[in-house]
Parts: sequence; C-alpha cells; structure tokens
Amino acid sequence: METKVYFNPWDEAFRANPYPHYRALSGQPPHLIDLFFPAGLIGRYADAMAILRDPERFSSDTRTMDRIEVFGDAPRLLFSDPPTHTRLRKLVSRAFTPKRIKDLEPKIREFTAALLDHAAAKGEFELMADIAVPLPVMVIAEMLGVPPADYERFKEWSNEIIESDNTMPGVPLPPSVSAAFQALRAFFIGEIAKRRQNPGPDLVSALVAARDEADALTEEEMIAFAILLLLAGNETTTNLIGNGTLALMRHPEQLAMLRKDATLLPRAIEEMLRYDPPAQSTIRVTKADALIGGVEIKAASAVFVVLAAINRDPAQFPDPERFDITRDPNDHLAFGDGIHFCLGAALARLEAMIVFGAMLERFPRLRLAEPAADVKYKGSYFLRGLAALRLAIA
Repeated sequence: METKVYFNPWDEAFRANPYPHYRALSGQPPHLIDLFFPAGLIGRYADAMAILRDPERFSSDTRTMDRIEVFGDAPRLLFSDPPTHTRLRKLVSRAFTPKRIKDLEPKIREFTAALLDHAAAKGEFELMADIAVPLPVMVIAEMLGVPPADYERFKEWSNEIIESDNTMPGVPLPPSVSAAFQALRAFFIGEIAKRRQNPGPDLVSALVAARDEADALTEEEMIAFAILLLLAGNETTTNLIGNGTLALMRHPEQLAMLRKDATLLPRAIEEMLRYDPPAQSTIRVTKADALIGGVEIKAASAVFVVLAAINRDPAQFPDPERFDITRDPNDHLAFGDGIHFCLGAALARLEAMIVFGAMLERFPRLRLAEPAADVKYKGSYFLRGLAALRLAIA
C-alpha cells in the first residue's frame, strides 16, 4: 500500500515541522503532485544525484515562476544554465577562493567574540538575535565592503524578501517585498558607483575592476549577484547555526560527547547540515519528458529536489532519523551537488566552526531555557530557520 504524501510549502504547520511528512518521500521513487502547477517530489539520493548533475535535462532557470520583476533580463547565478552559468560562476567564484576565505577568518573570530561578549554581559542568550542573525550579515557585509551602519537595513530587506516565499501562487506579493528588492538594487547601484571612483579591497571593487575583461559581469549582473550573496549567504548560515544548535540541545548525549572531544566538531557540523539543513529544497524544471527512478515526469514540470528528505534516505544514511555527530561517511546534499554546488559552502563551514567552538567554550553550561517543543520558525519553506532560541548560560 502506497504511503500518502503531504507536501504543502504554504502550510504553516508543514513548514514548522515537515520531517514527519518526509518519511513518505525519503528513499522512495519520485512522487507526482499538483502544486498549482505540475511537480515532482524527489526524496531518493540516487535520483537527486542524477538530476543535480544533469543540467541538460533539468534546468535551473525558474524565471517563469518568478513574480518579482526587479532584475530585468539579467541572469542570476542560482537560476541559470550553461553556458551563462559557466561564465557567471567563473567570475563570481573569485569571492570564495581559499585565500579570500582564510583572510576573513580573523574578522569572523573578532565578530563572534564581540557578539558573545555582549550576550554574556546581558546574562542571557537568545541565539538567533545575539549571534545567528547578525554574524552572517556582518561577514557578507565585510565581503561586500558595506559599512557597519547598514547591517540592520541589510537584514530587514533580506527578511522581507525571504518571507515572500510564504505567499501562495496566484496571490500578489505584498508591496513591501518589491520595495525591499528595489531598495537593495538602489543600494548596490550606489555602491558600484562609489567603487568606480574609489576602489577598495572588497568584493564589489574586485568585480568592478574586472569590467574590462571580455566576459566581465555587466552592472545588472553585479547587482543580481550582490543581492543573491546577501540573501543566500546570510540566511543559510543563520539557519545552520540555529538549526544545528537546536539539534545539539535536543540531544544532550551528543552535546556531552562534543564537549568531551572537540575534535568531533567538523563531523558534528556535517551532521547538523544533514539532519536539519538550512535549505530544505531546490527546484529544477524539466526541459522535456524525463524518466527518473522509473517515474515519468512531464516536460515543463517543477522538480522539487527535497534535500532534507534526501538526507534521510536509509539507503544512503544508516539509521537516518538519528542525530549522530560521529557519522562517517556523511555525504549529505545540504549544499546541493553538480554545477550549482553552493559557492559559499567553505565559508558557511568556517563560520559554523568558529561559532560553535567559541560558544561551547564560552558557555560551558549552555542549555535550552524553555521546552524544545516551544520553538517557533520563521521565513520561507525553502530557507527554514528559527525565529528565536532562548538558551541558559549560567
């Protein structure tokens, strides 16, 4: 008997805890569904790998589903296919070279220490407001050369745009969403103009300096990349810190193991990414009828590669419902795969290493300040993260 699949990204209860519903998807063949448009749900690791590594059949260009007309015709890295994607990726990957990431490490440690000092001085610790939300914005802003005075505005615009995913198809987006996009666009137009007059060591300056290259980014492409970096770069790391901390707090035996052996931290972070990934799903569009896992998916269908369900495929991950910081190997798909593998994966891992290392050292009695069942979630289905997480430190 086939298990009934429930998948509704616009259902608040589903967004708050989709994992019971994923059990009917994890390790199973594709499931066809109508989400106001024909769609296929992917929950099997092998099927996901086949799709993510095949841009010839499964396109990342989802602009036909985009309801915000702010980028014009400018292609965006996340939503483009070769050869456009190849050109964009080559150019923007200069933001994430090993040297650039290494050069950011002292600043990340400085930001983290200052944020934890502030929390300690208050005598209480609200993880999201005190570190998980501000730190990634500070890091991205540092990369882009954005002044500290603009951090708060950055986050407000980001929140407004990300929560727009909760609006059902066919329902107009709130005017505030378009306003936030336009504000971001205007901001980066101004920043680009400043860098042309007075370049610095930041990423925007580097992209502007490359404008004379044969395949350099156009100004609209630079704006699109900067906005994408802000949205994807800060929210995913915020959710990794929040979701990962909650998983540790809900599994005190794993927390105790990590406290006893700090060398387990890299594996612990990989398990956080697998167990409750910051990005729940990614979408592809079929260019023609496609057979995946024995199921035919019609042309022009949206294919939801449900990363969070795939990361619990029992054929790939033994005892997949268990949070196990010693899990090895752990070839999760939290950062995707193929040509769209997350550019910022190394940066997200570095931030997580610094935050969890410093947090556990600074607060040896760190624990939940309220029942775990009381936690609330915010944001979109795709970028599922906590609204708040109160922790006791004394």
